[in-house]
Amino acid sequence: MNFAYQILIHTPVFVWFLLAFLIWQGIKAMQPRKAPIWRALIVPVVFIVWGISRIGFGPQASIWPLVAWSAAALALLPLGVLTPRPFDVDHVTGEIIRPGSIFALVRNLVVFGLQYTVSVISAIDVHDRALAIIVGRAISGATAGYFLGSTIALLLAYRRKRAEG
Repeated sequence: MNFAYQILIHTPVFVWFLLAFLIWQGIKAMQPRKAPIWRALIVPVVFIVWGISRIGFGPQASIWPLVAWSAAALALLPLGVLTPRPFDVDHVTGEIIRPGSIFALVRNLVVFGLQYTVSVISAIDVHDRALAIIVGRAISGATAGYFLGSTIALLLAYRRKRAEG
């Protein structure tokens, strides 16, 4: 119990705010909603920035963390593009109208949990740090790739739907 407590108290405060934000966004996504396109891009941008920011962290004694990041980003970018995002466009206001779904909450918690776990492992276990760095970069790359693909697909679909109206 003391070990878990130490992990929790040594986690930077901003991480808990980020978790609260992601949970809040996920819960909001469970209800049908109408929002401007820029608001629909907040969570993807957070995850893209988080994924890209991990490239420069930790020792860069080898090329493998960058290779892992790049390979994972390239592997998940198509998944992000192909993941369906049903929505309509209000042609008067230009806002998107989305049905409710639990997908965003589950996705946010899984990605956060993976990133948090790898960060904790790399912070506390020197022997597992090298592997955690490579796995962490792969998760970060996958996150950035998926959300970049997702953002591209959303913007293209939005543009197409706006033109139809």
